[in-house]
Amino acid sequence: MFRIFWMAGISNSGPPKSVHLCILVLVLHSLATVLFIYSSEAGMGIPLAELRRIETRIEPRGDSIMPQPIRKAVFPVAGLGTRFLPATKAMPKEMLTVVDRPLIQHVVDEARDAGIEHFIFVTGRNKGVIEDHFDRQFELEETLKRRGKLAELEKLTRELPGPGQTSFTRQQEPLGLGHAVWCARDIIGNEPFALLLPDVLVRSERSCLGQLMEAYKDVGGNLIAVEEVLPEDACNYGVVSIGDGVDGFWPVTGMIEKPAPGTQPSNLIIMGRYILQPEIFDSLSAHEKGAGGEIQITDAMQNLMKTQSFHAFRYEGESYDCGSKVGFLTANVAFALDREDIADRFKDELEKLL
Repeated sequence: MFRIFWMAGISNSGPPKSVHLCILVLVLHSLATVLFIYSSEAGMGIPLAELRRIETRIEPRGDSIMPQPIRKAVFPVAGLGTRFLPATKAMPKEMLTVVDRPLIQHVVDEARDAGIEHFIFVTGRNKGVIEDHFDRQFELEETLKRRGKLAELEKLTRELPGPGQTSFTRQQEPLGLGHAVWCARDIIGNEPFALLLPDVLVRSERSCLGQLMEAYKDVGGNLIAVEEVLPEDACNYGVVSIGDGVDGFWPVTGMIEKPAPGTQPSNLIIMGRYILQPEIFDSLSAHEKGAGGEIQITDAMQNLMKTQSFHAFRYEGESYDCGSKVGFLTANVAFALDREDIADRFKDELEKLL
C-alpha cells in the first residue's frame, strides 16, 4: 500500500508525479480486469459458465481443432407404425423383433458399441413399453436366478443402459421426424449428437455409427451416412447431392426429401444415421413443413448448410429398411443366418420352403 501512495506522488522523493500517475492507472486497470472476470459469474460481462462452454468446444489437437466428443444419441420412437397394422395397434413398431431382439434394442446396442453414454428416446402415446424394456424387472430376474438360468439373467442385465443414462421425452403430435428431433433440444443442450432411426438396421463388422464417429474425429461438422440405391428407388428417401470426394467420403452440396421420380440429384440416399451440431435446433425451431406436410430433418439440414459443413459417408455394411414389411422380413432372415445357434437349422428350413 505504501508503494502505491508513493507512486501517486505522496512521497516527497522519486520520479515526477506524471510517471507516478501513469503507473497507478495501469495498476488500477489490472485490478479492475481481475474484478470484472470474477464478477462475471454474477452476470457482468461474459459469464464464466459461457467461457467454460466455449472451452469445451475448442479443444486443440496440434495445429488443428478437436471436435467436441459425441456423448448423446437421439432415438425417435413416436411413430404410429401404420404400415404394420394390426400388429402395431397395441405394440410399438420399435418393439417388433428381429430374431429375438426388438428393433430398438438392435439400434441402442449399435450406439453403445460406438461409445454413446446418454440415450434419449422421443416417445409418443402408448410407447411406455419401450421405457419398461430398458428398465429392471426384478420379478423376472429373481425367477431366472431361482431356475438357474444365469446366462439369460446376465444377458438381460448386461444389455441395459446404466443408471441415469436414459432420458424420455414426449412428442405430443405426429408432426414429422424434424419435430421429433426438436423435442429433444433441451436434453441435448449445446452439444453435437448422434441421431439413429430405429426403422433402419445395419449389418456390419464395425458398427455403422462407430464408423461415422471415426470419420467425425477427422472432419468435425455434420455427417450423414449414405448408401447407393437404384435411381428409381431414390424417390422414397432423402437424397444428397455431392461434390468431389474420395473413398466414399464427399462434401454435401444439397439435399432433398423424397424427390419426385426422375428429379433426384444422385442415387445416394440418407439411411438413418447422422451426427449433427446443436445449431440444427435453430433451423428446426421455425417448424416449417415440407414433404408430406411434416417438419423434415432434411429441410433443416439443408438450411444449416448455409453456415456449416456437411459430409456424406458411405459406411461399410448392409442396411435393412424395417419400416417396410419386405425389409423387416429380409432383416430377420439375414440376422438369423448370422446366428451360430440357429443358422444351420434355419437354413435347412428355408431350403424346404424354397
